[in-house]
This record gives sequence, structure tokens and C-alpha cells, in this order.
Amino acid sequence: MNRLILALIICCGLTACGNNGTKKSASTDVKQTQPQEQKDRVEVLYFHGKQRCATCMAIEKNAKEAVEAQFADQLKSGTLVFRTIDISKPENETIAEKYEVTWSSLFVSKWKDGKEAYENLTEYAFANARTAPDTFKNGVAEKVRTLLK
Repeated sequence: MNRLILALIICCGLTACGNNGTKKSASTDVKQTQPQEQKDRVEVLYFHGKQRCATCMAIEKNAKEAVEAQFADQLKSGTLVFRTIDISKPENETIAEKYEVTWSSLFVSKWKDGKEAYENLTEYAFANARTAPDTFKNGVAEKVRTLLK
């Protein structure tokens, strides 16, 4: 009985974090694709759906705080970009498909000579953003610092 209740709670939590599996028609947003045409940089990408749980909101808040507090100069110069992307909007479908995102996710990517390498930090984010925000912020900052080298 306890396992059934736990399974139901987990299913409800995942549904609240996701975009309920809805697909929108494909279109391209110039603002969303424009940064890919710029110079070498590091991007912190936070994806979310229409509905967000407390942990999802903590991921965005704490990731943004970490980046803004420790990398203000890089943000200003454009060598670091923080982007929040609502995957429930049709104009963001292309980027969501590129990263294979269907619910709240956190990625860090490095663009060098027009080529991208990225890392999915979603598990780390869900494990730490709300329950250990300082650990989460330090981890995100360390990952960004490594990629900026």
C-alpha cells in the first residue's frame, strides 16, 4: 500500500513539473536562435513548462542567482548567457526538441568555433536546488567557471 501511495505521489509531481505532453505547432523564434550565431560563449539554459513545482522554480531562481552573482562581467560581455525557455510556447519547440526536453531541465553548453558541447545538469538540479541551494549554486558556478576557461 505504501508503495502505491509513493508511486502516485511521484507521478503527480512529475506531471506538475512537465508540460502535460502537449505538442505545439513548429515555428522558429528569431530571438531563441540568434545567440547560436554569435561568438564563442557559455550558455546556461533553464527549460520549463507551463506548470512548475517549487523545485522547478528553485532551479531557475538559484541558477540565475549563481550566474549573476559570480559572472556579472561575462554576462555583460556576452561570453556567458543565461536563458529561461518556456517549452510550452510554440516558438520554443525547436530548441526543446534539440535538447530532447519535455519538462523542467537545466543544461550548460559551451559554444566554440560554431560547435556546441553541452551537459545536462537536470538530475543535479532536482537533487539540490531546493534542499541545498548553496551546494547547487556552487556546483553551477564551478561548472560555468570550468567551461569559461
